[in-house]
Amino acid sequence: IGQKFWETISEEHGIDTNGSYCGENDLQLERINVYYNEGSSGKYVPRSVMVDLEPATMDAIRSSTHGKLFRPDNFIFGQSGAGNAWAPGYYTEGAELVESVLDVIRKEAEHTDCLQGFQLAHSLGGGTGSGLGSLLMSKIREEYPDRMLCSYSVVPSPKVSDTVVEPYNAVLTVHQLVENCDATFCIDNEALYDICFRTLKLSNPNYGDLNQLVSAVMSGVSTSLRFPGQLNGDLRKLFVNMVPFPRLHFFMVGFAPLTAFGSQQYRNLSVPELTAQMFDARNMMAACDPRHGRYLTVGTIFRGRLSTKEVENQMLAVQQKNSSYFVEWIPNSVKTSLCDIPPAGLKMSGTFIGNSTAIQELFERVNEQFTAMFRRKAFMHWYTGEG
Repeated sequence: IGQKFWETISEEHGIDTNGSYCGENDLQLERINVYYNEGSSGKYVPRSVMVDLEPATMDAIRSSTHGKLFRPDNFIFGQSGAGNAWAPGYYTEGAELVESVLDVIRKEAEHTDCLQGFQLAHSLGGGTGSGLGSLLMSKIREEYPDRMLCSYSVVPSPKVSDTVVEPYNAVLTVHQLVENCDATFCIDNEALYDICFRTLKLSNPNYGDLNQLVSAVMSGVSTSLRFPGQLNGDLRKLFVNMVPFPRLHFFMVGFAPLTAFGSQQYRNLSVPELTAQMFDARNMMAACDPRHGRYLTVGTIFRGRLSTKEVENQMLAVQQKNSSYFVEWIPNSVKTSLCDIPPAGLKMSGTFIGNSTAIQELFERVNEQFTAMFRRKAFMHWYTGEG
């Protein structure tokens, strides 16, 4: 996911696969230092640290088209893998690796003028993403207690499952997310598959297509950090407006416009259409239905040449029309940011972040699967054996 995100924003900033700048627009360079360090030769290097407990994924990234972009020192990997269990990732394998990861993070953090926070992309199902992810989070929390920490977490989906022990890993990690993380964007493979089938009309989507969707959202959330706009929002502003209680920071995300490949250029979008698609339940990237719950807060990020007034009227209209879906004790619950530069290849786009009570469906589902296995103490020895 992280790799796809860098491909997307490199394209937006006009940076080619070697890290040299090849765009025309000065706005692309104005705040490029948020996500890139400029090297001595004028090349731009992403500020990212890639961690895994087995070398295979790293080799795949290195040999990809954008592989030369990244700093070789920032690839950190173990040899043995976590074997899909949370415990080795957190206690044995992960613990050996975590110090060297923190060193690299420290180096990157020292290069910054004003460190705002960390973005962590991981899965809750496997061993590394869940176990090592939790460990890293608690360590980053210790070392940088006052910085924002937000994670893009791939939640186990109801029907598509890679591993039998996913429910265990997820339950153990969610506990850490609740305690240590400032914001969690829940992404779900199955919901992504649905979007690919229904909206994008793909017959057999692969992981590349799924990651493309996620990176569109990640790029949308970080837009206002990277480009100037009329209504700016940074990570902290976003979370201040989104999190009413510190433990309720699990968001659903959506993105618009999503159109079938090949039919993009024929659609001329208007703000109402964009808004309608953003709030559409079929557009959510987590497998839960917002109509079954109520929104505590909503964040929207519009990109493109839009009038502020039009956007605000549209947001008011949404709140008045669907007032039953918003809690009544937060009166103006929609936060909007506007940014002038649309994503590559589109005139305008919208990113949607919702903090809704319907997200509980997702946790209930994991909990049911967890309880069923835990009652029989199935697979327990993989966890107790590690401590």
